[in-house]
Amino acid sequence: MSPAPTRRLRDLCELISIQVDPAATPNAAYVGLEHVPSGRFWTSRQGLAQDAQSSKFEFAEGDVLYGKLRPYLDKAVIAASTGVCTTELLVLRPRPGVPSTYLAAVVHAPDFTEHAMSGVTGAHHPRTSWHHISDFDLPGHSIDQQQRIGSVLTRVQRLIECVEIQSTTALDIKSHAMSALFRQGLVKAALRESEIGQIPSHWQVLPLGSLGRVGNGSTPKRTVGAYWNGGHYPWLTSAKVYDRDIIRGDEFVTDTALRECHLPKVQPGALLMAITGQGKTLGHCAVLRTEATVSQHVAYVQTDTTRANPAFLRGYLETQYDYLRQVGAGGGSTKGALTCAFLRSLPVPLPPLDEQNEIAEILDAIDAKIALHQQKRAVLQELFKALLHKLMTGEIDVNDLDLSALDREVEVAA
Repeated sequence: MSPAPTRRLRDLCELISIQVDPAATPNAAYVGLEHVPSGRFWTSRQGLAQDAQSSKFEFAEGDVLYGKLRPYLDKAVIAASTGVCTTELLVLRPRPGVPSTYLAAVVHAPDFTEHAMSGVTGAHHPRTSWHHISDFDLPGHSIDQQQRIGSVLTRVQRLIECVEIQSTTALDIKSHAMSALFRQGLVKAALRESEIGQIPSHWQVLPLGSLGRVGNGSTPKRTVGAYWNGGHYPWLTSAKVYDRDIIRGDEFVTDTALRECHLPKVQPGALLMAITGQGKTLGHCAVLRTEATVSQHVAYVQTDTTRANPAFLRGYLETQYDYLRQVGAGGGSTKGALTCAFLRSLPVPLPPLDEQNEIAEILDAIDAKIALHQQKRAVLQELFKALLHKLMTGEIDVNDLDLSALDREVEVAA
């Protein structure tokens, strides 16, 4: 049964508004909004008080620093030490007996965020206030329940952090592996200088266009129902390149669109690249594993798989991501773009096919590990959100939870 709402936020904590001059303690820890991650209990980054400007709020270890600016960003962390923080953070000090982790859980709860947003002022820089959030109604959890809730959510957050570290480590391993593999190869061999840098002497350097037909697609008019209604043929946008291995489409066009809009039928084994975009999309590559067509924002290389492994080419082009983006930005377009002509002439390394296959298998194994960590992180984040909501509303009693499996995961991750 849900505990009755018998208290408010002000019953759990008090607002600390002690302003200090950062210059008085230049080496003290400084926490700005930029140091506070969304949805987390702790921050792994901070600055020094000497980096701060004007007067700031003083905080103590165990205080909860809550971001009052744009409450929907869900920024609140537990202070790991004493220090000073920006005045855009409210310093909430738990009352005696109230665990900091429980107070952090309260201000991260979806219902609390909704309440905070209902009291914001300012159109361009919406802020909530202590006067408003202090009236937030809370379930009447006992001190023991508060400690258990804080402990449960802390364990999930710590596990998320461990998985993120593992994912970052795997990404670093991949970066180092690619750097070595595409410069030295798999076997001990003499090296030579080439137009793309140092490579094994038995490798070739060829223009990408020599390894398959290069082209791009188009976007049928959305207002023409004959192009979209009842469509069955996969049509891919630049967003699909994030899949890396594309096995299905999200949008489909009709045979009429294929005929009238000059859409290419791209076969499995093609290399796809996003050739426009100002965000991170431009320059990303994927391997097509199903027959499909593409938009004008996607270039394809219909790879001759008897000569080149598309996964090997994808791996090499990933090492050229920054260069590709520089080329796109230098094209004079405010949107940023690469051209099919540029891709046809782009030099790429070409080892013997069996060596390409081995390098691709190594990178695929690392990618599979990275994907596993990312999937686990996504599952844990959903678990955290669900537990946070259900525990804070009383939908779940913390004493009914069996987290033995989670504890085992924590031990393994640590």
